[in-house]
Amino acid sequence: MITWLAENASTLAVSLVLLIVVALVIRKLVRDRRAGRTSCGCGCANCPSQGICHKPAAK
Repeated sequence: MITWLAENASTLAVSLVLLIVVALVIRKLVRDRRAGRTSCGCGCANCPSQGICHKPAAK
């Protein structure tokens, strides 16, 4: 087991770093979504997808 870890240490380190980066990106997206921020960075007034993103509330 120790030999396998030593042989694959670089692969494990890179995988761990990538996993952390992906987790941080997902966390940021979730926080932005909950805060009502959009990912495009512009207003929705002239967006062609406005009807898709912000559907009217169902009554």
